[in-house]
Amino acid sequence: MVLDKVVWIRADGPENAKERKVIVASALDNNFTHIIVRREDIDEFIKMGKFNPITITEGKIDSGDVKGEYVEIEGKEDEKRAGELAGNTDCVVIAARSWKVIPAENLIATFQKSGTKLLAEVDNVKDARLFLGTLEVGTDGIVLAPSDPNTINSMRQFMDELEREALTLVEGEVISIRPLGMGDRACVDSCSVMDEGEGMLIGSQSSGLFLVHSESLESEFVDTRPFRVNAGSVHSYILAKGDKTLYLSDLTAGDDILVVDSSGITRPVVLGRVKIEKRPLVLLEAKYQDRTYNIILQNAETIRLVSDGRPVSITELKVGDRVLMRVDRGGRHFGMKVDESIVEK
Repeated sequence: MVLDKVVWIRADGPENAKERKVIVASALDNNFTHIIVRREDIDEFIKMGKFNPITITEGKIDSGDVKGEYVEIEGKEDEKRAGELAGNTDCVVIAARSWKVIPAENLIATFQKSGTKLLAEVDNVKDARLFLGTLEVGTDGIVLAPSDPNTINSMRQFMDELEREALTLVEGEVISIRPLGMGDRACVDSCSVMDEGEGMLIGSQSSGLFLVHSESLESEFVDTRPFRVNAGSVHSYILAKGDKTLYLSDLTAGDDILVVDSSGITRPVVLGRVKIEKRPLVLLEAKYQDRTYNIILQNAETIRLVSDGRPVSITELKVGDRVLMRVDRGGRHFGMKVDESIVEK
């Protein structure tokens, strides 16, 4: 499942400044950019890379514009005190030293819809999993107080696993393929390398997106570009992180988009650039159940959809072939799913 959770790394614990610096370096290497530091370390550590320095002084949390409270939970009175902060501050970090699940369950229920973020401090990934999954909703985030850099590495692996959502892909039957005129098409270049079988979900209708394969395959016509999906006409939708759709024409460097494999497993990647050029286009229509969907792609051998479990060039696809799609009901408003009837043809 894709989670909108925050992870803070505590680098203010060790008395030795070098040990604190090692924790900051490991946090940055694992793309954790909310780091709790001592005030006297900020000027030195900020030189290591861009991150959001957070301080905790006498139970007060300061993260620039965000203020909060740090509460150690050792009994019911502490739990009550933490609960009373719901709705009265930006965030609360609970540190349950001797017992965990009971206060987490109670406090998660208390903080829901209060406007105050609830984070739990842990020193290992096992406890992080517990807090993030309690009552299915979980805490809003984790404060990791690592004993060594390996714990931070493990936390990164765990968060990556959480972000790998499984989508249901179906097979649409191709009913028409025909050349069009010239148009603006977009190549979507990510900051990650894609493997064979991976691509992005794109289409003219947000309710019907086609799995367009990456340029990770060898071709006699062009060199491989494993970071690229030749995504098609600029009007098309692309599936992004958080089950949002974006127009290809609106994509900008730094956007979070999704890479999807042929089994529907997703992973978020960062967009590096969008390359828009005039190219000859082709319209492909496919039918699934009682509805017809389409995608407009560049008319070239190197553009592939996924058919029968393998990437197939649009120059080889024919009527009657089946291609992988994600089909959804309902509509979209500014890229967000809405429960209303919207017709896109």
